[in-house]
Amino acid sequence: TLKANIRAQQRTQFRQISLQHQKKDEEVERNPYFDNRVALSNMGRNRKQFKFNEPGKFIKQGQTLRFKAQLEKLQSEIASSARKTGISSATKLALIAPSTEEREDDIPLVEWWDADLLPNRTYADCEREVPPEYKYREITNLVEHPIPVQTVGVPSKAVVIPVMLTKTERKKIRKQRRREAELEKQEKIRFGFLEKPEPKVRISNLMRVLGTEAVQDPTKITAHVKAQMAERQQKHEQANASRKLTAEQKRAKKIKKLQEDTSTGVHVTVYRVKDLSNLSNRFKVDMNAQQYHLTGCVLVHPGMNLVIVEGGPKGLKKYKRLMLNRIKWIPDKHRDDDDSDNEGDTNKKSKFCTVVWEGIRDERSFPDWRFKQCMSESLAREHLKRYRTEHYWDMALSESIVEQERD
Repeated sequence: TLKANIRAQQRTQFRQISLQHQKKDEEVERNPYFDNRVALSNMGRNRKQFKFNEPGKFIKQGQTLRFKAQLEKLQSEIASSARKTGISSATKLALIAPSTEEREDDIPLVEWWDADLLPNRTYADCEREVPPEYKYREITNLVEHPIPVQTVGVPSKAVVIPVMLTKTERKKIRKQRRREAELEKQEKIRFGFLEKPEPKVRISNLMRVLGTEAVQDPTKITAHVKAQMAERQQKHEQANASRKLTAEQKRAKKIKKLQEDTSTGVHVTVYRVKDLSNLSNRFKVDMNAQQYHLTGCVLVHPGMNLVIVEGGPKGLKKYKRLMLNRIKWIPDKHRDDDDSDNEGDTNKKSKFCTVVWEGIRDERSFPDWRFKQCMSESLAREHLKRYRTEHYWDMALSESIVEQERD
């Protein structure tokens, strides 16, 4: 009887719950905003079921973990022994070396000096039997003089060094030039080409220049003299304003001063930077290159950053001072509190930014200045290969490998 009563109570509770759900469904359907196309989610929670693992599953996982640990231990032992003997650095440097396939592709089938002498432009023509008059018809008694090639770094015109004069010599030359101009002006006045200028009257020399005229009507003469003085002052200010450069002319003059002549040779410097994540340092590297009108690129790589700069000698000298001295590559929080060890700080600073190579080339390799993000070494080398400067990356990478082995 007890079980029967419990079952009856459960039935009544189930009926009440089902009636409540039906009422809710009817209320939802009566709602003007109800959409039949949207499926209602089940409010109930699904019953969790048992999930049995297959026998031997965790045994296999333990075996794989032990095997990975043994493999990592073996790899660390091999790496340590290779580091001691120098094998690892040698293998890495061997991977950087350019392949022989690229060099073989550059070799032409026929050299340019032999192409005109061969009828079919192949070396197989040499083995054929051809009459001498037909074989050597391109050879004449004329002498071909090669076009002289200008050497890099040597100017075509002789450079004339300007003579630096002392202050007294400059004043003397200025006096002579002004005296000659004044004599020429007097000659033109004497021959009637120019009108005689009015006497230069001031309040101080008023009585000496005008004499009795100043005594007769001093008020009128004083007003006339002041008008002359104001006119001279206005004329002087207008002349200065006409000589004053506009904003565009000032900007053009500044740009012309910064731009250097690279016709005799382009100076190139390659820097290897350990970390370029600091936005302040990256801004300095970018803006200074643009202000000095330098070309090149910055390769941002997770392991090593490469900065290639091209331009004139003055701009590169200032940029080198910026990269090696002015920029604080080591943040303040990472610096040592003890300032006595200056040599250690300089060594750390030199490791953050080093000069890989600097020299002179005959022309620019990069048309402008830009940043390039490269996530792998192959992408970085491929980008520089477009500008025929992939050897810069090889030099910097080999230096970084050797430095890691030393550390």
